[in-house]
Amino acid sequence: MSERENLLNNLKIDRTAQPANEGSSPNRLYLLGAAIIIVGIFWWLFLSDDELQEVTTFTVKSLQMSDSSATSILDASGYVVARRRATVSSKMTGKVMKVFIEEGMYVEEGQILAQLDDSTMKADLNYSQSQLNEAIRIFNRTKELAKDELASQASLDAARASVEGLEALNAVRKQVVQDMKILAPFSGVVVFKAAQPGEMISPVSAGGGFTNTGICTIVDMDSLEVEVDVNEAFINRVKPGQPVVTNLNAYPKWDIPSEVIAIIPTADRNKATVKVRIALLEKDERVLPDMGSRVSFLKKVETQNREEVKEGVMIPLAAVDNEGDQSIVQVINGSQIKLTEVKVAEETANYARVIEGLTSGMTVVARFDKELENNQKVIIK
Repeated sequence: MSERENLLNNLKIDRTAQPANEGSSPNRLYLLGAAIIIVGIFWWLFLSDDELQEVTTFTVKSLQMSDSSATSILDASGYVVARRRATVSSKMTGKVMKVFIEEGMYVEEGQILAQLDDSTMKADLNYSQSQLNEAIRIFNRTKELAKDELASQASLDAARASVEGLEALNAVRKQVVQDMKILAPFSGVVVFKAAQPGEMISPVSAGGGFTNTGICTIVDMDSLEVEVDVNEAFINRVKPGQPVVTNLNAYPKWDIPSEVIAIIPTADRNKATVKVRIALLEKDERVLPDMGSRVSFLKKVETQNREEVKEGVMIPLAAVDNEGDQSIVQVINGSQIKLTEVKVAEETANYARVIEGLTSGMTVVARFDKELENNQKVIIK
């Protein structure tokens, strides 16, 4: 029995002993609370953005920017072209010795572009010059002899004719030497370089394709204009001098004031179009030859009170909410909604003219949303 009692006594819990770690329970509570706070902050910073409401916005515009005195009656597309564009070549076949230009370089009228081999031409010039000098000496001797009646008038006339002929020949050979220098025919920008030193160039195309026909291509940037093809069914809407707005494909938001120069008096039977020339009233280095463009032909709108200047800014009418006598819009400040009271002076079918509460450049919600609250964070579409 004693052994069984000892076994039973070993199974009993000694409640008189003190716990090993008395402070462990409060520490666990602190750690648990801190973890909950960290998770809450993480959720607020990173996960709450998924629940932000997206809104469509509108940038407030001044009336001077939005009001237009003309409306578009026809749109067409075309390309920028240069009225003065030349591939510069030589008058005769020759070997290129030096080239003084590169693509993108601006050259003045008369500036030397390249030098051809002129050694043979100079030798011919020296020979004709020596012949001319001898002819002048013979003419002077014959003239002295004619004074003493020792030479006939026929001999004197022949000597004079020989001098005149050699002077003409000498002038031609001087011009040939001068033509070995290729000069710029007008001021412009080099857009293509066709020849290198050591190559042969010719004013006509040579067989085999190994001879170039020019030194370079020069474009007068001041002569740039736009050519568009207008459907012949709508050509009656276009007139010379008509105002036009041009937009380049490279800069679609840049409105270039333009006007119609002329309507080319012929139609393309294959495309059923008529070519129209358009002048760019603003010169800018961003406009380059062969750029694609889109033009809008405008029709002037007659107004009775053009001297009256309207003040304020323009916003969509749907952006304004009326609460009694107050007009409120939702302004985007950073990423938060700010309810702003405004004063509307005039309303149209789609827009409202605001004279107080907004300035040009501010961003508003394009359509007023009553579910959005003041200072609420949103995402801009």
